[in-house]
Amino acid sequence: MDQVGDRMTTTADVVVVGAGPAGLYAACCAGLRGLSSAIVDALPEPGGQIAALYPERRIHDIAGHVAVRGRDLVDDLVAQVAPFEPHYLLGRTATSLTPDGIGWCLGLEGGARVRAEAVVIAAGLGRAVPRTLPGLRGYEGRGVAHHVPRLEEHRDRDVVVVGGGDSAVDWALALSPIARSVTVVHRRSAFRAHEHSVKRMYAADIRVLTEAQVTACTGVERVEGVRVWTGDGELELPAQAVVAALGFITNLGPIARWGLRVEDNRIVVDRAMRTNLPRVYAIGDICTYDGRVPLISVGFGDAATAANHAVTELHPGSRLAPEHSTDRDPALLP
Repeated sequence: MDQVGDRMTTTADVVVVGAGPAGLYAACCAGLRGLSSAIVDALPEPGGQIAALYPERRIHDIAGHVAVRGRDLVDDLVAQVAPFEPHYLLGRTATSLTPDGIGWCLGLEGGARVRAEAVVIAAGLGRAVPRTLPGLRGYEGRGVAHHVPRLEEHRDRDVVVVGGGDSAVDWALALSPIARSVTVVHRRSAFRAHEHSVKRMYAADIRVLTEAQVTACTGVERVEGVRVWTGDGELELPAQAVVAALGFITNLGPIARWGLRVEDNRIVVDRAMRTNLPRVYAIGDICTYDGRVPLISVGFGDAATAANHAVTELHPGSRLAPEHSTDRDPALLP
């Protein structure tokens, strides 16, 4: 890493934009082929949407796992890539991509940059801006959050969850055994969440207010309570935490200005995961190709394909197919 004025410059063989499952696995596959990597993500921790939206939810479509909790999957991916020592640049939004010799310079919000010979874009659904309510504004970071990084932080708290989708119901169920009280506030009578989860919510020790809406937060330094409008009038509830699980507005953000070929808000790639820009690949849900199925497991395949094709681009004459991982030095594997 070099210091240029007040800007930090990181150098790596490959820079991965996005620290979700596909991005983490891409860095691992690059490491298995001897390439160094830097991983950039706007979120403050690795894991992408899984870490942000459903870390406690069990995922059933990962090969080799009957079911795996989201947080555990992320932890395993981080441990898997750790021997290759990727350089994490988290809480940094990638803003620009410009040619730099035979490689690229990725500009980050705040002035830092990454110089790399190849780029792998694994940004999921792109930039996600959380939906919110007027009554919650001003308290974000002071008791109002859009996800729960650690359940234990809410032990013995009064928690209000706002929303009616899977994330809202999942958070309520996960918090119920830990928090002092959990109240779900939803503006409709019917929930969009999975029917089985909704039944579990109503059977649990969770207060459910439907056809209701949070109108304001109370408290000086932090949230101490919320006001909720219902058809019967306004209630004031104690709350040391509010989880606004109202979904996200997604778009490509700055990536849309990088000169990539885009269709329906997705980056077009070929069978090698190559974009229209040299040595720039796109994988996971942000990419599109004929017949692609939007599954995490498919994203893992995209990651392996991109990383191994990048090797042949960076080191002409290299084999496309990697050696068997079982033949590698055990010290390089988790």
